[in-house]
Amino acid sequence: MSDVTSGTDAPVLSPARRWLVLAAVSAGLLLISVDMTVLYTALPTLSADLGANASQRLWIINAYPLVMAGLLLGAGTLGDRVGHKRMYLIGLVLFGTASLVAAYATTPELLVAGRAFLAVGAAAMMPATLSLIRITFTDEHERGIAIGVWGTMAMVGAAIGPIVGGLLLEYFWWGSVFLVNVPIVLVALVLAALVAPGGSGGSDRPWDLLGSAQVMAGLAGAVYAIKEVTGPEPRAVAVLVALLVSAVGWWTFVRRQRGRPYPLIDFALLRDPRILIGVLAAAMAMFAVAGVQLVLTQRLQLVLDLTPFRAGLVVAAMALGALPVGITAGALLSRLGTRPVIGTGLLVTAAGTALVLLTPNAPLAWTVAGLLVAGAGTGAAMTAASAAIVGYAPEHRAGMASSVEEVSYELGSLTGVAILGSLLSAVYTRTVTLPEGAPADAAGGLDEARTVAAGLDVDAAAALMEEAVHAFDNGYRATLLIAVVVLTASGLFALSYKRGSAPEATRAQG
Repeated sequence: MSDVTSGTDAPVLSPARRWLVLAAVSAGLLLISVDMTVLYTALPTLSADLGANASQRLWIINAYPLVMAGLLLGAGTLGDRVGHKRMYLIGLVLFGTASLVAAYATTPELLVAGRAFLAVGAAAMMPATLSLIRITFTDEHERGIAIGVWGTMAMVGAAIGPIVGGLLLEYFWWGSVFLVNVPIVLVALVLAALVAPGGSGGSDRPWDLLGSAQVMAGLAGAVYAIKEVTGPEPRAVAVLVALLVSAVGWWTFVRRQRGRPYPLIDFALLRDPRILIGVLAAAMAMFAVAGVQLVLTQRLQLVLDLTPFRAGLVVAAMALGALPVGITAGALLSRLGTRPVIGTGLLVTAAGTALVLLTPNAPLAWTVAGLLVAGAGTGAAMTAASAAIVGYAPEHRAGMASSVEEVSYELGSLTGVAILGSLLSAVYTRTVTLPEGAPADAAGGLDEARTVAAGLDVDAAAALMEEAVHAFDNGYRATLLIAVVVLTASGLFALSYKRGSAPEATRAQG
C-alpha cells in the first residue's frame, strides 16, 4: 500500500489505505458511542450488585459524557499541536486501561471514577477520528461518504449499546460490558499505528488546561443543579450554589477564550449559519437519542418485563434506521446541501419519537416502527451536521472544528440523560400515590417499588405496582413529549434560519 505525496503537506494515500484508516477510526468511535449507552440495560443489575441509589445511578451514567464534553475542546486543540494520530493512539491506550478499572469496580464511587477515566481516553480519541478522516480523504465525494460512515457509526454505537449490555448480561457479570472493549482497543491500536497518516502537529498551538477546567465546572454545576431541582426534596441553597458555579465557569471560559491568540474555541466559527445549525442539530439529535433510549429501555424492562437483551434488541431499531440513511445522506450531501438534510432529518426524528409516544401500550411492532423512523431521521441529521461543521471550517481550525462537533454530541447526550432522566424520576416521585401501609422506599422509583413489592403479599404487591407503573408512565410520556417538541423546533429552525451569508465558494452547498 504505497502512498503518493502531493504538493501539499498532507500525503495522498492509496485507496485501500484510505478505507483502512476509516475502519481504524470507526472502531474507536464505535467503542466511544457504545459506552455512552451500554449501561442502560445493565443499570438495574449493577445497581443491585453495588448497592447504588438513584443519585449514584445517574452519576454512573452521566460521569462519562460530562467529563468527555469538558475535555473535548482541549483535546482537539492538543491534537492540532501534537498530531492527531498520536492523540488517537494515546486515547486508545487510556480507554483500554480505564475499561479494566471500570470492569472490576467494587463500589459505586469506584465505578463513577472508572467511567470518568474512560471519558478521558474517549476525549483524546474522538476529535482525532474526524480530523484523520479530513486529512485522509481529500476528494469531496469520498469525504462525504467517509463522514457519513463516521456519523452513522456514532449513531449505531449509541443504538447497539443496550444490545451489547443485554447480551453480555445473559451470560456474564455486569463488568463484562467494559471488559469487551479491550480486544477491540488492541485491534484498533495496531491498525491505526500501521495505516493512519502521521504528523507532528503545530508547536505554536498551546493547550489550555485551565479552559478545559472552566468548561468542566460549567457542565458539572449545571448537571448538579438539574438533578437537585428534580430530586424528591430539592435544596434551594444547593441549587443556587451549583448554578453559581456553572455561571462562573462558563463566563470565565468565554472571557478567557476571546482574549487568547489560540483559543480552545473560536466563536467566529459559529457566525457561519451552516456551522451553527450543524452544532445545534448534532446536540438536539443526541439529546433525543440518549434521553429516549434511557427512558424507553427502563420502561421495557421495568414495566413490560423484557429481559435486558430483548429490550436492547427493540432499541436497536434506531440503528437499523440510521445505518443506510446516514451513509446515503453522506453520499448525496454535495447535491442536496446540509441545511435541508439537517432540518428534514430532525423533523423525521420528531415524527418517529411521536409514534413511540402515542403507542405505549400497543404491540411492540409500533414501538419498533417509530424507532426505525426516528433512527432514519437522526442518521441523516447527524451526517449532515458533521459535514457542515467540519467541511465549512477553515483548514487550520480542523481539530477545533472536530472538537466543537463532538462537544455538541456530548452536550446533547449529557443534557438528554440529565434532563429527561431526571424529569422521569421527578414526575414519578411527585405523582406516585403509595397504597396505605406501603414502605416509603417505593416512592424513590419504579425499580425501588419492584424491590419493595417482592417482600409483600400478592394483593399488596399488585396494588403497589399498579400505582408505581402509573406514575412511571406519567414521567415516560412527559419525557418523550419534551423530546418531540425540542426536535420539531430544532428542525424548523434549521430550515428557516438565514442569519448572515455563506462565502461565495460554498454557498450553493449550504
